[in-house]
Amino acid sequence: MDVKNQAVLVTGASRGLGRALMEGFARRGARVVGVARDAKALMAAVTPLRAQGLAVHALAYDVGDKQSIYPLVGSATALVGPLDVLVNNASSLGPTPLPLLLDTACEDVSRVLEVNVLGPFRLTKAVAGSMVLRGRGLVVNITSDAAVSAYPRWGAYGVSKAALDHLTRIWAAELEGSGVQLLSVDPGDMDTRMHSDAIPDADPATLAKPEDVASRILALVETRDAPAGQRFEAAKWEAA
Repeated sequence: MDVKNQAVLVTGASRGLGRALMEGFARRGARVVGVARDAKALMAAVTPLRAQGLAVHALAYDVGDKQSIYPLVGSATALVGPLDVLVNNASSLGPTPLPLLLDTACEDVSRVLEVNVLGPFRLTKAVAGSMVLRGRGLVVNITSDAAVSAYPRWGAYGVSKAALDHLTRIWAAELEGSGVQLLSVDPGDMDTRMHSDAIPDADPATLAKPEDVASRILALVETRDAPAGQRFEAAKWEAA
């Protein structure tokens, strides 16, 4: 996919991988809307890019809030036009330090699922109809190795990412032949605040930089030739 002049929405765009993806798409000529809950942090990420003449916009919404989804999509469409690419990157670990399942409150699991599963489901539902009508579109869901490996204390997050992987496959099966593609991408361990919150004693030198991972994901988006619904590991792709 040539992302130049494409309308792109990236969630969780105020920092980490989301911020790097927002910048990466914009530098390739896309019209990008970054979404995050923290309006101040999001503007701090967007302002330098806009100062460089890049077509980047900021919208402060919580993707875990059902009532925010259609206003979010409506505002994004007003800024950049009908969406061609949706990147569901925003995620929640739940409470930290990460608790055992026996110590995890039901309300905390519910919140993680709202952000990590229902948010992507609702956003995809809100944009897929327009994509189908135009016969093209791409949804990229950011997953995790916690979706396929049972790590103690990662229960709520791992369950949510496993559900997101399967949600991707079901969407792909139902939209087969429509021109709308769905992929899930495991970015691997990155030097981000989320990783630090989860594993405070991890050595940053052993972790991938979000910018490098974003380059690999963009290379995947631009060169992919794989069945819709497939799960990819970013570390196995070379940066463009």
